[in-house]
Order: sequence, then structure tokens, then C-alpha cells
Amino acid sequence: MTSVDFPRTRWREIAAYRRTNGSPAPERRIETGPYRRKPPPVWRHADLLLLLAAVGISALGALMILSSTRGTDPNAYDLSYLRRQLVFIGMGFATMILVASVDYRRLRDWAWLPYALAIVLLGLVLTGLGTERRGTQAWFQVGAFQLQPAELAKVVVIVAVAVLLARPEPPLAARWVLGALLALGFPMALILLQPDMGTALVFVAIAMGMLLVAGARLRHLVVITAVGVIGVIGVLNSDMLEEYQRDRLTVFLESETGSPETYNSDQAKIALGSGGASGKGLFEGTQTRLGIVPEQHTDFIFTALGEELGFAGCATVLTLFWVLCWRTWRTAQIARDRLGMLLCGGVLSMLVFQVFENVGMTMGIMPITGIPLPFMSYGGSSTLASWAALGLVMNVHMRRFR
Repeated sequence: MTSVDFPRTRWREIAAYRRTNGSPAPERRIETGPYRRKPPPVWRHADLLLLLAAVGISALGALMILSSTRGTDPNAYDLSYLRRQLVFIGMGFATMILVASVDYRRLRDWAWLPYALAIVLLGLVLTGLGTERRGTQAWFQVGAFQLQPAELAKVVVIVAVAVLLARPEPPLAARWVLGALLALGFPMALILLQPDMGTALVFVAIAMGMLLVAGARLRHLVVITAVGVIGVIGVLNSDMLEEYQRDRLTVFLESETGSPETYNSDQAKIALGSGGASGKGLFEGTQTRLGIVPEQHTDFIFTALGEELGFAGCATVLTLFWVLCWRTWRTAQIARDRLGMLLCGGVLSMLVFQVFENVGMTMGIMPITGIPLPFMSYGGSSTLASWAALGLVMNVHMRRFR
């Protein structure tokens, strides 16, 4: 039989099989010849809406970083922060492609290797190899760049916990819940020793979100919540944090303004509220141009957006974040297996908490924790972590049919 007469011959075989057995013939794979059917490439099923939302947020973030760091001299604007951020975005995009290229189901066998590496890096940063900044020892100085292991550990821990919780069926037994908490507890403990309360709270949000998606019992979640609240109160009342760090976490509860403790929050609210409906115009924000808001290109990047582009700019960014969260949740719903669902659940928990906390602290309704706004805030480690997390979601979405 030649390849040309294959279709006619095959249909004759199917007809004969049906006459004999009364049911369709099983499919037969043809391994050679021009009629062999190849599965479509996985990139054909990439979620372009998810990708475009992330690119849009990153582009607006780069504009706000330029606005808040270029200085006031029109003859010698500082473009160094913008250049570095564009490099970070390019590296993050490449990281996303790399993470999305490897089938996420292979992570079952290799998830604990990057987890162990993250634990080692979190331990080393507490030694003389780490760099201290504003009372927190959380960075490695690598030439002109700084690497923050805690940011990358977020994505690594999501993968490790997803692999662990994908094994049992819901509802989860207590031993599986305890195992997940231990996997999250080791990096959290090392991060608290830096000390970095804000990043540790992100891990708490990831834990609660993933346990909820995995099917943990309600009584277990209640106990974990109670222990977490007691733990936070204990840390705030211990000597682990410096006095100014404790003030930053509790200042949003104060009704008085104008004190040194509320300076960051006061300036952020002034900048955010002065933009009005349409803003003062790109590069025209007074607070932003004069550098009045502390750490505006990192933690308080949202205030630059509010001052210069107003409510319209803020609504646009929040809408793009909503698209990110919606598509991540949608990918979790259509995931092929529990592992894919849990990966998306962990990423969604991280995104929702970081956006809510960062935007909330600029409005004075959440504590000032130093948590970056995903895809927008200046910083190589946070940018790489955000794009790597996006790569996990893209990975699950592209392989939902396989």
C-alpha cells in the first residue's frame, strides 16, 4: 500500500470493522509518510490576553520609574534607572519563556532542587555575604546589581508546595496540611531573621490560598489563621524588628498625621490625591518631579501614577491587574490536573495580596511593608519573580489539552 491510497484503504478497514463489531474502529497512528498528523505546538495555545496585560503594566511602570528618577535638570536627565529596568524586563521576559517551555508536570521530580537552593541562598544572605540596607539584610551585591533571594523564593515555594499538595485528594488530611506549612515555614523563618515582615506576609497569603484551593478542611484553616495572628502580634511585640520598622507596620492605625512616623504615608496620600480625575500630566507631577515621596520608584510607584495620570491611569492599571488575576483564575479552572490548578492558585494568591497591600499602603489603609507592586516597581529580583510566576501560568494554559 502506498501513502497515496492510504485514506481509501483505511476507510475500507473502518467500514469492515463496523460491520463486524458494530462500533467504530480504533484509531491507528501512522508514524511515517505525508499523512502523519503532528500535534500542534503548545505555543499555539498561549494566553495572549494574559501576556498583553503584563506587558501593559510593565510599560506603564517603566514610564513612572523614568518620571520619578530622572531628576529636575532638563539638560541632564538621569536615565540609568530606566535603562536598568528595561534590562530587568527583558531578562524577565526571557525567564517567562524558559519557565513556560518546560512541561510543568516534569516539576514533580525536580521541584525540591530549586527549593533547596532557595533555602541555601536565604541562609547565606544572613551571613557576611549579604548586604544590609535600611536595617534589613536581604540582598547579595552582584556588581552593580542586587539580588534578593526572598523574591525568587516566592515562585520556588509555590512550585514545591503545589507538587506536595497535588498528591492527595481533597479534603486534605492533617499531615498534608502540616507538610505544606513546614515547606513554607523554613523560608519564612529565614526571611523573618533578615528581618523582612512584608515578604513573610506574602508567604502567609500564598499558604492560605493554596491550602484553600487544595481542599483543606475549614477547621484547619481556622487554626492556621489563629496561629498566624498570634505570630504576627508576637513579632510586633518582640525585639526582632527595629522601632522604626514596627512603626511602619502600625502607623496606618493612627488617626493623627504630620508626625515623623506618618511622613511616608502622608506624602503618598498627598501625591495620590492631587492627581484628580485625569492627573497633572506625564512628567508634570510636583511630588514626583521633586522626589518628595520616599522610595517612589519602588514601593510607592503607584503614587506617581496617581499624581500624573490621575484616576484614569490608576483605573487602567487596576483593570490590567484584574485581567491578570482573571486569566490566572481561568487557567486554574481549565487546568488538566491538580498540579496545574495549584500552581495557578499559588500565583493568584501572590498577585492578589501584593497588589492589594501595595495599593492599600499608598492610600493609608494598609501597613507600609515594602512589598513591591508586581511588574511595575523598580527592581531586578521582583521583576524576575513576577515574570517567572507568569511563565508558570502560561505553562499550565498551553498544556491544558495534553
